[in-house]
Amino acid sequence: MPQSPSATSRDEPVIRDRGDACPGALRLHAADDGFLARVRLPGGLLTAAQAAALADAADRFGDGHLELTSRGNVQLRGLADGCGGALAELLDSVGLLPAPSHERVRNIVASPLGDPAPVRALDRLLCADPGAAALSGRFLFAVDDGRGDVAALDPDVTLLARPGGRALIRIGAAPDAAEVAAADGPAAALEAARHFLDAAARAGTRAWRVAELPAEHALEAREFTARLAALGIPARYVADAPRPYAGPPAPGVHGDALCVLIPLGRLRSAQWRELPGALRTTPWRSVIVGDTAARPAGLVTAPGSAWESVTACTGRPGCAKALADVRADARAVAERARGPLSVHWSGCERRCGHPRGTDWVDAVATATGYRLTGPGVPGGPGGPASRHVPATAPELGAALRDARNTPRVSEEQ
Repeated sequence: MPQSPSATSRDEPVIRDRGDACPGALRLHAADDGFLARVRLPGGLLTAAQAAALADAADRFGDGHLELTSRGNVQLRGLADGCGGALAELLDSVGLLPAPSHERVRNIVASPLGDPAPVRALDRLLCADPGAAALSGRFLFAVDDGRGDVAALDPDVTLLARPGGRALIRIGAAPDAAEVAAADGPAAALEAARHFLDAAARAGTRAWRVAELPAEHALEAREFTARLAALGIPARYVADAPRPYAGPPAPGVHGDALCVLIPLGRLRSAQWRELPGALRTTPWRSVIVGDTAARPAGLVTAPGSAWESVTACTGRPGCAKALADVRADARAVAERARGPLSVHWSGCERRCGHPRGTDWVDAVATATGYRLTGPGVPGGPGGPASRHVPATAPELGAALRDARNTPRVSEEQ
């Protein structure tokens, strides 16, 4: 279920005392089920050859599955120790591995039904800029075609298309922006990232993202507009920039494209190979394909499925901190459900991968079942809505149906 963006605030400045350990295709992460590789896919764009290579990598080096992340990237799990060199060679052979210095900074989400040209242009500029290698693996660019889908994902820099061949560059969650010609958008977006790096260096807190900058080092769109003009990029300051919002594309046909939802973002290599031709992964764990007649087995190709609003962390056996196999439990409940559930399953209190917005029920694993919290869940007087449920599919399903059907009271009442 689409969730509107929600504001966040920080009471204390974030001070990083270590480097960013975000995994990549070269820096593998040691998980409980083997090593993990995260392959960055700017804008989710994949040629047919690249898509085939990822399936080959999953079979040759991993557990035979591919995972889609909330940034539209692909993860390979269960990798054997010592496979890094061969994996890198395979990815490099199809153009999925840029210079090692920039491999983890290609974090670009994009409107999955929009023009891919600005994404490709920004990625080229990003990979060609030596200074951009200083960005953390968490820093996020969004290239939004104007509908407001990826602009709602809390990006650090947003390139938002506007009518008349124009584009807005917004830094963080600021209400203002710089307006440039659309053709200058990718260069201006990269300059916004440089602007952040300069501010982070002055702050000395080793901030990874714009929201982590101390208040006295906050980035101002008016100053950024002047910075663009000094570089020869004509720009206009916009004090109250438009903030369109749209949810993700629903499973099904969209013009000449088909949106295929991947339940819990994980599929077998054989299912991946059933997705024909060039692909485009999305930040909502779905894939856009050009063949509207494709119907890959076990994946969702029509709206109305419970899987549209069910998410989960890795859980057991992949995560040592997890108290349950949350994906198996989520599947057992979702397969019995009729209609959306809007629930995120977490193996522990960290709640990794929780979607944005507040209209979700949290199912957090405990030693004896799950603690449900969120809209529609009954709670004690004056306390947060909370309910403990044994870890059985019928009882969990019934509790979630109760939460979904409970009338919700507006905060304004």
